[in-house]
Amino acid sequence: MLRKPYAIESIVAAVVDAVAGEVPLARIMHNVGLTMLQSLKNLEGYTAGAVDGDIGIVVDVLLDDERWIVRYLVVQAGGALILDGRRVLISPISFRNVDWKTRRFHLSLTMDKVKNSPSIATDKPVSRQHESAFSFYYDYSNYWGASGLWGAGAYPPLLASNRRSDALADRSHHLSDVHLRSAIEVRGYHINGADGIIGHVDDFVVDDETWEVRYLVIDTRNWWFGKKVLVDPRWASSVSWEKSQVHVDMSRKNIKNSPEWNGKTPISREYEARLFDHYGRHAYWDIAPRKATLDNHVNKAT
Repeated sequence: MLRKPYAIESIVAAVVDAVAGEVPLARIMHNVGLTMLQSLKNLEGYTAGAVDGDIGIVVDVLLDDERWIVRYLVVQAGGALILDGRRVLISPISFRNVDWKTRRFHLSLTMDKVKNSPSIATDKPVSRQHESAFSFYYDYSNYWGASGLWGAGAYPPLLASNRRSDALADRSHHLSDVHLRSAIEVRGYHINGADGIIGHVDDFVVDDETWEVRYLVIDTRNWWFGKKVLVDPRWASSVSWEKSQVHVDMSRKNIKNSPEWNGKTPISREYEARLFDHYGRHAYWDIAPRKATLDNHVNKAT
């Protein structure tokens, strides 16, 4: 689902800012709409391929319930790597690229490396202890403990360069903490608005560069004729994992009148602008206000 990019003038101006050192180029390209937004549900069934053969099929995804980011693919091992029905975790840190046409994840891993990876029961909560062992085995830096989406940065491949030091030394989190949720489990969660039930989570739309969940796809079929709408998960006022409910400070009328999404039309920046404007929310791609806010903080601090 390719976004419709900004006008060329906006892209040129953004690149000028990058050259001037104002904003990293990768973040610029993300913000002007040159990344892809993908349905998470559609990724189920993709093949995960190592450099020397196929590992298996994607059957689920584990989401970070604090940052709303895809942290792992859950892959059912098969082929030459059968592993007696075992499921393995694959981090976006290991992605070389994704071929959307052939539905394949190309990984920078060998089959042997995956075969000997720590055994993690994917049908049970995955703790920080399990994740630390995973990071240590693959020689990755931990993604948690810093302010960025992935460590101190926004993109998972960056964590493949800062090897092991923090995977061994992490003491900032309780090792029993659990912050990962199955995407299949969260689909079906009820969405409670300010004045009643709005619908349920039907899918997730993710950015294929940062693997951040950009939108929850809300199905209102039990209330409003099956209309589907998009809601940024960061607009949720609270989430009850025990009750399988997401609470948003939005009225039914507000949801009813929001821009409809049918899943077949690419999500353009124009559509996103209408969506954010409808809800009176600040656009996440608007670089200038973000920079101005940062400058204000710096000026206050000095």
